[in-house]
Amino acid sequence: MNSSSEAEKASINQELKDLYESLSDEDKKEFNEQLQTFLIKEMATINSFYQSTKDDNLN
Repeated sequence: MNSSSEAEKASINQELKDLYESLSDEDKKEFNEQLQTFLIKEMATINSFYQSTKDDNLN
């Protein structure tokens, strides 16, 4: 996460934890599903970039 200091990062993390805890169980389930989908897509993108870079270095 882009933050100017460790204190700011900790504050943002706590705010996100508090927000998550305020969600209903149903909303937590939906949030977790959407987060998982997002992370899978991001990991696929990172892997694609990595493979491209790796392949370029072999040539």
